[in-house]
Amino acid sequence: MSWETVLVAWTGEIINYDARIAAQVAAATASAGNHAAPVMNEFKLTETEQTKAKTLLEEAAAKNGSTIVPVFLYGGEQGRWRAYAEQVLWPLLHYILGEPSDGIEEKKWWLDYVKFNEAFADKICEIYKPGDIIWIHDYHLLLLPQILRQRLPKAYIGTFLHAPFPSSEYFRYLTKRRELLEGMLGSNMIGFQAYSFSRHFISACTRVLGFESTSASVDAFGARVAIDVFPIGIDAARVARDMDTAAVRENMVAIRDLYPGKKIIVGRDRLDSVRGVIQKLHAFEMFCQMYPEMVEKVVLIQLTSPAYAHSAKIEKKVNEIIAHINGTYGMLHFTPVQHYPQQVARDEYFALLRVADLALITSVRDGMNTTSLEYVVCQRDSHGPLILSEFTGTAGMLTDSIMVNPWDSVGVAKAIHACLVMKPERKAELEAKLYKHVTTHTIQAWVSQFLSKLVSTLASYDHSHMTPVLDRPLMHAKYKSASRRLFMFDYDGTLAPIVKEPSAAIPTPRVLDALERLASDSRNQVWIISGRDQAFLEQHLGGIHRLGLSAEHGCFLRRIGSDSWFNLTETFDMGWQKDVIDIFQYYTERTQGSFVERKRAAVTWHYRRADPEYGAFQARECQNHLENTVTSKYDVEVMTGKANLEVRPRFVNKGEIAKGLVHEYKDFDGRAATPDFVLCMGDDSTDEDMFRALRKVDALDQDCSFTVTIGPSSKMTTATWHLIDPAEVVKSMGELVGLADVAQEMGSSVVHETRLL
Repeated sequence: MSWETVLVAWTGEIINYDARIAAQVAAATASAGNHAAPVMNEFKLTETEQTKAKTLLEEAAAKNGSTIVPVFLYGGEQGRWRAYAEQVLWPLLHYILGEPSDGIEEKKWWLDYVKFNEAFADKICEIYKPGDIIWIHDYHLLLLPQILRQRLPKAYIGTFLHAPFPSSEYFRYLTKRRELLEGMLGSNMIGFQAYSFSRHFISACTRVLGFESTSASVDAFGARVAIDVFPIGIDAARVARDMDTAAVRENMVAIRDLYPGKKIIVGRDRLDSVRGVIQKLHAFEMFCQMYPEMVEKVVLIQLTSPAYAHSAKIEKKVNEIIAHINGTYGMLHFTPVQHYPQQVARDEYFALLRVADLALITSVRDGMNTTSLEYVVCQRDSHGPLILSEFTGTAGMLTDSIMVNPWDSVGVAKAIHACLVMKPERKAELEAKLYKHVTTHTIQAWVSQFLSKLVSTLASYDHSHMTPVLDRPLMHAKYKSASRRLFMFDYDGTLAPIVKEPSAAIPTPRVLDALERLASDSRNQVWIISGRDQAFLEQHLGGIHRLGLSAEHGCFLRRIGSDSWFNLTETFDMGWQKDVIDIFQYYTERTQGSFVERKRAAVTWHYRRADPEYGAFQARECQNHLENTVTSKYDVEVMTGKANLEVRPRFVNKGEIAKGLVHEYKDFDGRAATPDFVLCMGDDSTDEDMFRALRKVDALDQDCSFTVTIGPSSKMTTATWHLIDPAEVVKSMGELVGLADVAQEMGSSVVHETRLL
């Protein structure tokens, strides 16, 4: 499949380098041993200069058959646009916690981060065409998927995070954790480098946002966001071509002449705290101590490049360790560690990878490591082993490398010795497996795999089905023209948000006002069909006289205009409740934070306050237990709700109540009739019974001008339209009764610009 590729990218800092001033600063700071940053004066490109820059980029991109669209950003020190991503996000994604602060500077960085993402969204919307696939990369643009989803609701959006994703316990330290997760969940699919990263992300969505999830998806905002693992590769063919030039061969000869008869260990890392350079040096020192007979036979050549944020402490520590090793084990004619803190030419780099006898990579945390992949290609003929940290994102794909824990210096030292004395046939065997993997799982294969999976995800109803957003103008028009209206509302998750403590989910004054005004219209019949018990509905909604109430999923009814309840389960044997309570109590004792709620006709086990992952696991175990015991003896069923399990009589459910309300409908004169406007709202799987039942009522198809079923969850397979959250439901109710000032007082789950700022 061929793709037309358009690259939307920031230009980076546009600067005017003042060499004269920089020289003065360098001279002034040299005596202190500090690094002097070049002096750069920011300036803004004119429109003519921007046009020229775009032309140059277009010409460069055209050579590769693609298009580059630049994003220009100005204002103050231009490093501000990278500040939040690199000073806050990057450290935390790599398990590095910053020092406590007043947060003022971080707030400024956050505002710039939002503007940075919005600038990309503006540019993408300018060039977007229906059917385009938008592929977003890395942690600088985590808000972009949701911003685009708001502006382009039907866009196909994929996101890939090249960095690690930390445990939810670490991610929760971020003050903007919700916004960042919600931003990513605007995607149709999110890809990660390793399975552990995807697992951590799903766990964060469950624990921080409370979203339902599986091992391969997250249910968010009415859609199922697919989560998958796509280990990235390199352009192996290009590396194979570049490593076999005359310049590379000349450098190979020069390196061998410098270290005749020596075993060469090569390392190449950024000089930051996560690349494990310090751990590597400690391990090499331990190797020299444990195997003194090998000291004069081995040299470690370590290349380092500057980190994103310069760390003088790490640089100083590295230099101290190297000086100690060379001072202890070095000689006049031999230095065991050769450190090159600089960028080396590509020809020299490939030459070093080809002559090396061993590559040593001891990252304590990273997303991927291209050095390991390039080393495997360069060792096609030499068969040098690869020692790889188990904490690098590449470890999952290079399973035939020698895995080590970089914190275990003794273990790494033993691995170094084992690799240096390894038999040639064993080296060849390992290299053959690694080479086959690297040359088949290339960057081209990675692109193809990601896009193919995204396309298949978009075509899969199970993963990406999203019912359309409610057509409010149509609803308003039909409502005004109808004379026989029937409303059916679920309570939890529809009129009130889901909260940790069920008793705290009480209706707001605006909800009550909207219900009161809807119910007061003689053309309307308004029902609350809830899983709540009679006492709760009576306490919080009983004061609205012309409001019908259905408690415990249809087991009890209080008809419109009546004060008494009708028990539909009065003649049903409730002996099953003791068995259910015993089972629920068993799991309550083993699930901290869970509790049992006993109703008159149903029993519910709640685990909202429990650990979400363990609670969900226990719920599955409990459900299996119930289905293998209680449901085989009694005519009851087990219903799964939002963080709860409920056992109730099988013959009553919300669907039967909804169907009965349609069939028993009477107009304001008391005559039997069919409603010509039906609005049913629900939010989880227990409301599917209502949706299915309404779709099967023939009278509605014949006589009703407007029937709508609404559910925000991706599990709403029978919903006609969807709303985002309870606040949207309240807003729609207010619009129907003419409350122009009804606001979203529960707070929308969707990331809005005002909330981001």
